[in-house]
Amino acid sequence: MANQLNAGFTGQPVNKREGIRKTASNTASAVKREVRAVATGAADHSHTASSVVVGIGVLAFSIGYLLGRQSVETSRFWR
Repeated sequence: MANQLNAGFTGQPVNKREGIRKTASNTASAVKREVRAVATGAADHSHTASSVVVGIGVLAFSIGYLLGRQSVETSRFWR
């Protein structure tokens, strides 16, 4: 009676498993597309892109300077 049952799993999965190489390839192609999009945007709007880069540089320098000043001892006398 069990041999007459034809419904159910046929032994072939609908979605084949993807290995880590396939996943890494998909991720790499997505990163390449995003980098290309950013590069195209920067090329189209060069003044804005350079202003953003300079702004980030000034902000990073300021944070580093403030953190460096806080780490110095408050005593100004040589020992």
